[in-house]
Formats: sequence, C-alpha cells, structure tokens
Amino acid sequence: MGKVKIKRKSTLIDMTAMSDVTVLLLTFFMLTSTFLQKEPTIVYTPSSVSEEKVPMNNLVTVLVSSADKSGKLEDPSSVEGKLFISFTGDADSTFSSEKIRSMMLAEALNIYNEQHKNNPVNLTAGQMAEFAKINMFGVPFRELPEFLSMSVTERDKFQGDMTNAKVGIPIDGNRNREGRLNDFQVWLKAIYNVAQRINNEQTEGLTAEERANVQNLYAALMRQGQGIAVKADKDTPFTTVQMVFDNLQTMKLNKFSLMTALKSEDEPTN
Repeated sequence: MGKVKIKRKSTLIDMTAMSDVTVLLLTFFMLTSTFLQKEPTIVYTPSSVSEEKVPMNNLVTVLVSSADKSGKLEDPSSVEGKLFISFTGDADSTFSSEKIRSMMLAEALNIYNEQHKNNPVNLTAGQMAEFAKINMFGVPFRELPEFLSMSVTERDKFQGDMTNAKVGIPIDGNRNREGRLNDFQVWLKAIYNVAQRINNEQTEGLTAEERANVQNLYAALMRQGQGIAVKADKDTPFTTVQMVFDNLQTMKLNKFSLMTALKSEDEPTN
C-alpha cells in the first residue's frame, strides 16, 4: 500500500508589513527627536536633587570649560574657565534660532563698536550669515572676522584647542555697568537689550499665538530664570563660576539657572 504524501507548505514569512512599520517608526523618531548640539569641550555637570528641566528652546547657554583631564598638559588648569555662548530661539519660525542669533550679533557689535570707536569690528553680510548658523561660539570680538571666515571643520578644530589664547570669550571682575564692558558683558547687554526690544517692539502685526510666543521668550529670559543657563564642570572652582554669576548680575540678568545632573539615590551627599 502506497504512502500518503503530505503536501509541503512554504515556510516563507512575508516581512513586507513589518518592514513598513519599522521604517515608519524610524522616520517618526528621527523627525520628533531633538539632537544634542556639539559643544567645544566636554563638561560633566554636578549632580543635584532638582528635577526641574532646562528648556530646549528660548535659551542662552553659558558653557564654562573645565581643567584638562587628559594628563598631557603640564598645567591642566591653563584651559580652565574659558567661556562659550549659544543662542537657541523658538521652535517655530516666529523667532527661530538663526533670527535670534542675528539680532544678538547686530546688537552686540553696536555696543562693542560704540566703546571702541577708534578700532571697530566690521563683519561682512556673509560672515553675519555664518554666525546665525553656529550653535556655540567662544572667541573675542577681535577674532570674529577670522573665525567666521573659517569652514565648519576649521572652526571646530579652532575652538577645540583650549590651549589657544584666542579661544574663549574674555571675562573679568568688572562691576561697572556704565563703564568699559568686557566681551562677555557686551554679549550679556545685547541679550538684555534684545529681550526688551522683542517684548516692546516686535509684537505689532503678530497673531495672538505669535504674540504669546514673544511674551514667553521675554519671560523666560528676564523673569523666570529659565532663559539663561550656566553649564560648568563639577570640578570647576566656585570662584570661576562665581565670576560668571557676578557678570550676569552686573548686567541686570539676576535670574538664571545652573545646569546639573540628577543625583542617584546611592550617591553620597556632601
């Protein structure tokens, strides 16, 4: 008697639907994620128990470099305390990051050149357009023309060399707001002036939603302390960070935040 042959079924599984779902999920996360911007130096923030988040938009970040931890420098502290600034605008097009950066640069140049009438800093339209694209910068005003003429790769390499005397925004202990300002204070005064101008002049002709965005931007910068964040390494001496605080307060920016990392439960408290 012959054997009954069982018809073999194909084990092939159609993965088309799963591939479509995977591509859709990947596209969703790529479009909705906020990527971290590159910074000139790595900073490990101190830990704290505060769970209040620093906003991603409408933010001025002041980065303070730490001492060199590579072990290659004879004096690791020689690169410590260099300042960098980044401007991040609104998420929509009302006051985008590029527009905010352009406004900050124009105001800062006016303030600086008013104090240095015999030797002003002049930028071309192309250099000003390049500044609007930069996330974080840290050079004296005198170095801006050369810095903005570099390619992106050259700028990254230039700012990454913390031993370079031309890297870092100059700062000192000046507390005379009406006198000769240091470079850091010029940027702070520009921030203050632009925030005031946005609140007073830029609301005409805007929709209710756009006007609310303007008011939120002004409130974040001037009233709530959420618009300016200082990011310093956990090993940076307090005297260095205190100088940054003193400069902020000298320029009437009395409310600001200090970026920290969330402390774990098993981490000891000093």
